[in-house]
Amino acid sequence: MKKHRGKPIVQISDPNIEKYALEATTPESENIKELIASSDNELEYIDMLSGNLVGQLLKMLIRISGAKRVLEIGTFTGYSAIMMAEALPDDGEIITIEMNLRYQELAEKHFKKYDQEQRITLIKGNARQEIPKIPGTFDLVFLDADKLGYSEYYKMCVDKMRSNGILVADNVLWDGTVLRPEDDKSHALDAFNKMVAQDEQVEQVLLPVRDGVNLIRKK
Repeated sequence: MKKHRGKPIVQISDPNIEKYALEATTPESENIKELIASSDNELEYIDMLSGNLVGQLLKMLIRISGAKRVLEIGTFTGYSAIMMAEALPDDGEIITIEMNLRYQELAEKHFKKYDQEQRITLIKGNARQEIPKIPGTFDLVFLDADKLGYSEYYKMCVDKMRSNGILVADNVLWDGTVLRPEDDKSHALDAFNKMVAQDEQVEQVLLPVRDGVNLIRKK
């Protein structure tokens, strides 16, 4: 569904600047372009796709950090999982968790078609229940799920990240509504950003990229 249903929002970046940035950024692969078209055909709204600026940021982080094991919370139709899989080394893997039945169906279809190396494992279920069951640690965590649960997901994931591991939280500016939170989601995201800023286990930079990206490194 649409995020704010007509409520006033803040334009985080000038649309012309964002267009310029996109034109100067490595384009999406043909597989990703096909996935976007497929998602658009299947769903009424696809504004939950991370977009190329965030997608290429994730790919860059994986390549720079040498990440091999990735956890994604919130699969949607598989866009960001496949973007990250394209950057993983041959022995890399992504575990992605999705609770929505329709999104599970679409993601499975896209993974079958575009994840030929079978680097992606989809867990169907509630992340709150599934995260504790996953063994081992992760090099990178991408958080793009239920905004009300961000603080809880963060606490669960920090313990599963290795030292120098990276957590990327998307949509943390929520169209600027975190400046003056009025609804549950903007309140939750504002609380999440403030909690991370006070957590001595990590260091972080909140980037005004697209809808806001909190880039967090575990010390």
